[in-house]
Amino acid sequence: MTDTRQGELALPAPPATGETPLVPVRMINEWVYCPRLAYLMWVDGEWADTADTEDGRRVHARTDRPAGKLPGPEDERPFRTRSVNLCSERLGIVARLDVIEGGDGQVVPVDLKRGKRPHLDKGAHEPERVQICAQALILEDAGYTVTEGALWFAASRERVRVVLDDDLRETTLRAIAELRLAAAARRRPPPLDASPKCPRCALASICLPDEVSFFRRDVVPRTLAPDADAALPLHVQTPGARIRKSGETLLVEAEDAKTEIALGDISDLVLWGPVTLTTPTLHALMSRDTPVSWLSTGGWLLGHTTGTGTKAIDVRIAQHAAAADPAHALRIARALVAAKIRNQRTILRRNWKGETAPDDLLARLKRLAEAAPHARTAEALLGIEGEAAALYFGAFDNLIGAVAAREAFRFEHRNRRPPADPVNALLSFAYALLVRALVGPTTAAGLDPYLGMFHRPRHGRPSLALDLMEPFRPILADSVVLMAVNNGEVGPQDFIRNGPSCALTPSGRKAFISAWERRLDQETTHPVFGYRLSMRRLIAVQCRLFARHLMGEIPTMPHYVPR
Repeated sequence: MTDTRQGELALPAPPATGETPLVPVRMINEWVYCPRLAYLMWVDGEWADTADTEDGRRVHARTDRPAGKLPGPEDERPFRTRSVNLCSERLGIVARLDVIEGGDGQVVPVDLKRGKRPHLDKGAHEPERVQICAQALILEDAGYTVTEGALWFAASRERVRVVLDDDLRETTLRAIAELRLAAAARRRPPPLDASPKCPRCALASICLPDEVSFFRRDVVPRTLAPDADAALPLHVQTPGARIRKSGETLLVEAEDAKTEIALGDISDLVLWGPVTLTTPTLHALMSRDTPVSWLSTGGWLLGHTTGTGTKAIDVRIAQHAAAADPAHALRIARALVAAKIRNQRTILRRNWKGETAPDDLLARLKRLAEAAPHARTAEALLGIEGEAAALYFGAFDNLIGAVAAREAFRFEHRNRRPPADPVNALLSFAYALLVRALVGPTTAAGLDPYLGMFHRPRHGRPSLALDLMEPFRPILADSVVLMAVNNGEVGPQDFIRNGPSCALTPSGRKAFISAWERRLDQETTHPVFGYRLSMRRLIAVQCRLFARHLMGEIPTMPHYVPR
């Protein structure tokens, strides 16, 4: 087989060089299955584990241990070797071959699959056949003679022969060239159109195929798979607590008590104050891309520790370009402020105690929300946002019910640094939790959490996280404060005063965090797409959509504005 078949492409891939990353053969499989999936996984470095991927690891556990020696091409003695790494500089691909069998001057690559053999004329689906063909091409470039490959299906314990005919070789070479060309051109393929492959895809919540396509066709997106909600945050607040790893379990040791939690059940780890985390534990969390948030005892976000995360440099390039363009940044900021004011109006309308919220107040907020998209300057937009905040917090006391300690929770106006009363202390603490909840998803979406559009960059401030949290401030943070106070989950005894400042006690903080996490688990209906999902999942989806918007895949950012 010569290179001429690659030349049949309208635009061939650039030649492989020492500076060109080699494409893993598995990604050629993914490209044939779904080009967008392959691009997200290889170029952007996106990944999300599912039960299927965990099962696949178990199937490969034995073959991933090298065994046997690979003889040279001239050796005709029978052999069988496992887990061999080979590459082809000519084709620009690399592979770990599960099994190689040889004898009589020929070799046969064998690839292991976790499922059952499909009953098809050619013995297997095209992506699997292409993958074994790519492995054969690597072996041929190394000097071996290969006429066929094989697939071993673990679930049905069946072996399928794959004939390496000219059509399969051409399809494989074309797939290699197309993926390498897309990567070199930094051209992310569009999502599949209403494909049945999408609902079970591990990257569905990252790719957002229906959500991206929603703006191009009038079809209601399918509900996102629920897998991503299985893991939950773990907050460790006890001073002096020590966290270590034992196998696949996290051990939290504090005050003569020990708690065990499976690593797979933790979406992120939140450490409050003087808590010790061992280095092996941190390594395990980073390898799983489980973020660790470090907070002061009072809730000030000190930093995050994550794994290497996404390689989506194009998203950050688009973000920096938008932030550097005052007109573009202002358009984004206008929409954020308008969504925030609408949600403030909704909170007043839903939670007003006694009579309904005054019509003139709601009307003024409505006018401000309508004016925000037309603000001519960033300063004018700040003025609109400030006026709306004054109206909103000026009426906030009317949202607190007839609780037993009503006077203790009297609210006059918003203050901070430090907060001077219990309600302000709760609001500040809720906003700190909300910032932390946004930093992780923005980073996971490939965005820089410190480069904002509305909140301008400042040393140590996660400006983009503050931007994206604006629509969520009333709906999430303020609503949890009202719920915790009106339901009696926090009381006057949960606060401590020190001069002019007021802060939560450790027991009060624990009660409020419980209310906060419960709120994040509540389901809502996405006002644009119409499906139901948890508030926790909604935050991640909105961050992904913002990245898609910056990349030009969707024309407008669909902010969360419930009725």
